[in-house]
Amino acid sequence: MTVGVTSYQQRVEEWLEACFPPEVRSDRAERTHRFLEEALELAQANGCSRDDAVALVDYVFGRPKGDPKQEVGGVMVTLASLCSASEIHMDEAGDAELARNWDRIEAIRAKQQSKPHGSPLPQ
Repeated sequence: MTVGVTSYQQRVEEWLEACFPPEVRSDRAERTHRFLEEALELAQANGCSRDDAVALVDYVFGRPKGDPKQEVGGVMVTLASLCSASEIHMDEAGDAELARNWDRIEAIRAKQQSKPHGSPLPQ
């Protein structure tokens, strides 16, 4: 990493610290559920059907569990390629969403506090 440059991940971590208590922002299950929700929303927005999503869930869970670090790499490569195919600038979209989240901290906190603890559902 270049000295003096704050990575996107670091900027997201700063937002997480401002928005959530440590037990929420470091809850791997919670972060996994929110990632899956957003990935499914992106797939839906790009025309993926519920049937295709369910078929892919069955396919993935029918295979051995992967290595998280390698799977992150796969997510990054496929997200970048999806953005290219969709003519979306990935960095700009990420920066815009992070800025939007900074403006909605109170609403995001309220939504998180209203959901059942331990539930994969956002509310």
